[in-house]
Amino acid sequence: MPRQVDHEERRRRIAEAVCALIDAQGLEGVTLRDVATRAEVSMGAVQRCFRTKDEMLRFALAHIGEQVTGRAHARLRSAPAQSAASAVGHVVGEVALLREEHRAEARIWLAFLAAAAVNPDLAASLRTSYTDLEGLLTRLVAEASGSLDAQGEARTLLALADGLTAHVLIGHRTAEEAERLLHAHLARLWAAHG
Repeated sequence: MPRQVDHEERRRRIAEAVCALIDAQGLEGVTLRDVATRAEVSMGAVQRCFRTKDEMLRFALAHIGEQVTGRAHARLRSAPAQSAASAVGHVVGEVALLREEHRAEARIWLAFLAAAAVNPDLAASLRTSYTDLEGLLTRLVAEASGSLDAQGEARTLLALADGLTAHVLIGHRTAEEAERLLHAHLARLWAAHG
């Protein structure tokens, strides 16, 4: 009797293999053969899940975006009594990927970001992730202070988070310094509009 294949589980395993390879070798080091080996599936299985390498990369990018967004939402659910201002800080902290356990995700995210500068399909996927995060932050900033331009501040916070991620990855700032910069920005924001 043929074995049932869970296609979504296989796609997730392949996405995780892609991400592991990007973390180890950069985006240019990802080959279908290496992905199949890392995911412990045949090349044919990879090709049945994804018609092209670009489709596979877009899925892996969406996978990373969903992990980050999922953690941000989980952080909000785990402390529902927190103030909207502290919720903003928690979400931006998750998005910035400053903690050591998220360093691989940060490297992978920035590799995709660099590739998206010349790949319109990856750029479209990234815009979707940013739009989702911007919507969440806009809502939280609006709840924290009705007097702010919530969408403008959400955009600023996302740009700050990305910048801090890059600075930590290249060793220009430590994670602790980046955390302090982020919290100082938020403290000034709430003091000015409190």
